[in-house]
Amino acid sequence: MNFIDIFAGAGGLSEGFIRAGYDPIAQVEMDENSCDTLKTRLVFHHLKTPPTENIYISYLKKEISREELWKNIPDKTLLSIINREISDKTIENIFSKIDEFRDSNKVDVIIGGPPCQAYSLVGRSRDPNRMEGDGRNYLFRYYAEFLNRYKPKYFVFENVLGLLTAGNKKYLSEMLHLFESTGYSVTEPTILNAADFGVLQNRNRVFIIGYRGKNRIQFPELSTCDNKWRIKNDLLYDLPKLMPGQNISIANYTKPINSYLKETGIRNGYNFVTQHLTRNNNERDLEIYKIAINMWLNNKRRLKYNELPERLKTHKNNSNFLDRFKVIDPNSHSHTLVAHIAKDGHYYIYPDTDQIRSISVREAARIQSFPDDYFFEGGRTASFKQIGNAVPPLMSYALALKIKILI
Repeated sequence: MNFIDIFAGAGGLSEGFIRAGYDPIAQVEMDENSCDTLKTRLVFHHLKTPPTENIYISYLKKEISREELWKNIPDKTLLSIINREISDKTIENIFSKIDEFRDSNKVDVIIGGPPCQAYSLVGRSRDPNRMEGDGRNYLFRYYAEFLNRYKPKYFVFENVLGLLTAGNKKYLSEMLHLFESTGYSVTEPTILNAADFGVLQNRNRVFIIGYRGKNRIQFPELSTCDNKWRIKNDLLYDLPKLMPGQNISIANYTKPINSYLKETGIRNGYNFVTQHLTRNNNERDLEIYKIAINMWLNNKRRLKYNELPERLKTHKNNSNFLDRFKVIDPNSHSHTLVAHIAKDGHYYIYPDTDQIRSISVREAARIQSFPDDYFFEGGRTASFKQIGNAVPPLMSYALALKIKILI
């Protein structure tokens, strides 16, 4: 079975489907760094069995360049990553490129979710027009054009909770009607929490599944798990200590693999991990982080900005956005990881006074359930943004397995 991923980001949805046995025909994404990440991941899947896996390991260890790595798969495969914004001007060209790779093979599934800024509650609260004039509100129309063109048996559409209320529900209503007019029966929008699928993060997202045909369908029952694992002792316990601004590009594990990391495939064979690096912090931030960590660990209470000593405050707004410093709960799951982590780490503070800092790129990737051999291109800031925007692969995998049964 095969799929096309549109608005693919760094490939979280794709990774789950590939793990479930699907082959990607094409992945379409406008962000160049994300496309480079997708290309590197394609090479990984192409080389992951011995003896060729050593080529990928050499790249992770910086023994060969990215260009040398990419030479190990056919150019046609690399070109299946289409770095284009989907618009009226580009869509026909994108279709032509996909048709070159497709070789008349039918498309079984289309997956993806348009950028969520126009629907997000935070985005609407910050925009004076509440995103009413934002063209991204209507990107689902291009999704429908892909359905019309390739007529997959199923599609999987993903987005943020704000989709359910944006524009007084007019966008959702038009979207569902449009999908049905292209020949699909669609499920009711269904909220899934990534934590139900083994991800150590409370991350609620809206999913819509479509089936080509007139028979009404219900959202399928997915296999979930009793997620009692913990951030610090199960997910992050084997990574070396890190100080603010420190970059351990090749980090050796400090402890043996545990059941969680093995069962989820997060740690999967290599004896090292990359991109264990975090941003630098000034002394003021570190002092605030220490207060926030102690308050959470000792009292399980979040620090509010208006509780800070005056010497640590940088503005006089003591009534709005008071929870701008947030410690990850070490004994449970993380709060939702978002792309804002690329701008600062205040909302994702590591829960230990021995490591007063924000979380590393690799720790963020693990919180999203990306395997340790997943490499994000573009540097620290670009990596954080890609990770924050992604669909957790474990969540995608559960969906992919169920659709595989249905097909």
